Amino acid sequence: MSGLHEECGVFGIWSPEKAPLAETVYYGLYALQHRGQEGCGIAVCEDGVITAHKDTGLVGDVFDHLTLSGMPQGNMAVGHVRYSTTGGNERRNCQPIVVNHMKGRMALAHNGNLSNAYELRRELEISGAIFHTTSDTETIAYVITKQRLIKPSIEEAVLAAMDIIEGAYSLVVMSPTKLIAVRDPFGFRPLCFGTMPDGSYAVASESCALTAIGAHFVRDIEAGEMLIFSANGVRSVKQHCNTRPKRICIFEYIYFARPDSVIDERSVHDARLRAGKILAESCPADADIVIGVPDSGLDAALGFSQASGIPYGIGLIKNKYIGRTFISPTQSSRADKVRIKLSAVGETVRGKRVVLVDDSIVRGTTGGRIVSLLREAGAKEIHFRVSAPPFLHPCYYGTDIDSEKDLIACKHTSDEIAAQMGADSLGYMPVERLSGLIDSDDCCKACFNGDHPTKVPENAYKDKYETKLSSVKGE
Repeated sequence: MSGLHEECGVFGIWSPEKAPLAETVYYGLYALQHRGQEGCGIAVCEDGVITAHKDTGLVGDVFDHLTLSGMPQGNMAVGHVRYSTTGGNERRNCQPIVVNHMKGRMALAHNGNLSNAYELRRELEISGAIFHTTSDTETIAYVITKQRLIKPSIEEAVLAAMDIIEGAYSLVVMSPTKLIAVRDPFGFRPLCFGTMPDGSYAVASESCALTAIGAHFVRDIEAGEMLIFSANGVRSVKQHCNTRPKRICIFEYIYFARPDSVIDERSVHDARLRAGKILAESCPADADIVIGVPDSGLDAALGFSQASGIPYGIGLIKNKYIGRTFISPTQSSRADKVRIKLSAVGETVRGKRVVLVDDSIVRGTTGGRIVSLLREAGAKEIHFRVSAPPFLHPCYYGTDIDSEKDLIACKHTSDEIAAQMGADSLGYMPVERLSGLIDSDDCCKACFNGDHPTKVPENAYKDKYETKLSSVKGE
């Protein structure tokens, strides 16, 4: 993986009885740690009072036994793991966001990225809103709160907000009496729910988090659907379903999600096997061994091996105590992590022609370092194969690609990139075959083909709120 940034993961639970739910959310967030490693948080609702703890860092660093045991028992809780696709890596930007207003309290956790956040925030600031974070999640919180002041219920407020906000959002919203789960009408980001033996309901970005807490997976939340969990049971509102074409992010299957997750009834592991098989057909190579870049390149490498008949081997070992390379906010620290993150297995690659399978190439720096590791270990030839097409366009829906300036494929041909990385050849997943990963064309491929489902944002840069949005004449 060459420098692409993840978005976030959300988790929520509703229980018929008071329970130590912070601990359950903790385990759910652990299972979603791959979706964001910059910060995390948990909010618990006890008799309408919301208590939250959040900070920068991994789940195991932010929450210890003392912190968890000090949180109240309640009948609802929400949690979040974060990577900053909008706003810097600071404690103030960690989630869930907790809001107190004249109609009550609310905690909000968000996965995705609004494509009209800049315009909405500017309008809210002009009307007097004061923002305390630089995350677009606070914009969502303001819009919902503003609607709550004029709507009869929290679910009506969220429904109204869905008419205003645009882009990618999978939300878990907690009021004093209800837990609400919402997926945007395009269904860009995943969201599912399950049940537990004690009658509790759990909501998570991925099914692997439900498995981690012992919940039974029920189904994915539909694009545009709202689920309300309360003492009255579960209610589904589909007012915004089928109002937009379905556009699940295809990169969820290629890289973001854990391989043991199922998204929209499709196995992530199976999608990656298919990616490898398509690569073997479209970009064959004469080689002695197929290896994958841990972790998300391994399944595709296995698929390449199965389709090509070339033996599969373990050629790279990952240091399990190092987070994903892209979490490093600067190029210098990113390079430092690459040096200690992976090591080559000489016995596997020495004197051999190697097919190296990875999930993507963004800047090319990580790929070049991996090629060097294999060369040093004695690989005779290295044929780099990528289970995603070339990144050519910005993403506005939760993947941290806000411009084309750092995308190596925008500046160089495949042969030039291969030469820069020191590989003997380079082959990408053909963009026209992406739909074969999930047997459906209901997916967003905008970062590959430029076909953005929503209007291109006025200001898409990650740090757009870090400086003053606008100036007033005479100020």
